[in-house]
Amino acid sequence: MEPARQYNVHEAKTHFSRILEQVATGEEVVISKAGEPVAKVVPLRPKVRRTGRGSLRGQIRIADDFDELPDDIADAFGMR
Repeated sequence: MEPARQYNVHEAKTHFSRILEQVATGEEVVISKAGEPVAKVVPLRPKVRRTGRGSLRGQIRIADDFDELPDDIADAFGMR
């Protein structure tokens, strides 16, 4: 993977639209102040489109004991 492009604060302010175009194509851009990186502009992950109930079937596993309290917590609340 290529290193992220880097702009100083002045360049970032001047070329903000260009930076957004680069990020929209998947690039990451680093903004620096006095030569030190202070921020990274990254593309947003695409929204997940759910098709309705059951769209995650087979992708999520719930353990049989998911609702059991650990012993120390059960003891603390007098639940044993």
